[in-house]
Formats: sequence, C-alpha cells, structure tokens
Amino acid sequence: QVQLVESGGGSVQAGGSLRLSCVASGYIFGDYSMGWFRQAPGKEREGVAVISSYGSTFYADSVKGRFTISRDKPKNILYLQMNNLSPDDTAMYYCAEADGRLLFGIRPAHEFNYWGQGTQVTVSS
Repeated sequence: QVQLVESGGGSVQAGGSLRLSCVASGYIFGDYSMGWFRQAPGKEREGVAVISSYGSTFYADSVKGRFTISRDKPKNILYLQMNNLSPDDTAMYYCAEADGRLLFGIRPAHEFNYWGQGTQVTVSS
C-alpha cells in the first residue's frame, strides 16, 4: 500500500510561482510512474505532468515550459515547480502513482493506482 500526501498549494497572483510537494510512503519497488493531475470545478481531472522511475518526464501542452516535475528518490518526494501561473491553472492538484508501470506521456487518471488528497492552487488575475 502506498500513501501520498501533497502540500504546497496556496493563493498567488498571476505570474507567480508555487512548488507542490508529494511525500510517498509505503512500499514502492520496481518500475513505476508518478504524476500530477489537476481538477477545476465542473471539469474533468486532467494530467499535468508524469515522471517515470527512470526519470523520463512528460508534460501537458498547457504547462510546457512553465511547470517542472522532479523527484527526490532517497526521500520519496515528488515535486511540481509551477512558474508563470495564470488563472487557468486554478484547480485542486493531486499526486498519483502508477505501481509497476512505466508510463510514457500524459496518461488518463484510471491508469494510476494511488492518489493523494489534493492541494488547492488558486491564481488571481
């Protein structure tokens, strides 16, 4: 069983930055992928960024060049650095893990096994 706990959300003005963190605990072994998703009110959950256990990274077109996914493997922490934020980035952000899978690209939510509780990001204009 894997537990994921996100933090780092908050309220910022357009053009600002935030860094989200996701602490993973439990037993993770072998191949896996981790990702960040977001969900705005009235919208479907969408993939934002994915990183595989080999370090390959993938981004949604809407965040390319502004967001960076990274991880601290020894500490089991996943990060999402978000720069040049816009009001369109306002959403609940979720960390997710796909156990035993190497995912290439932004994949749908159902391909991820474990989820955190989410952290709210609000960007004002």
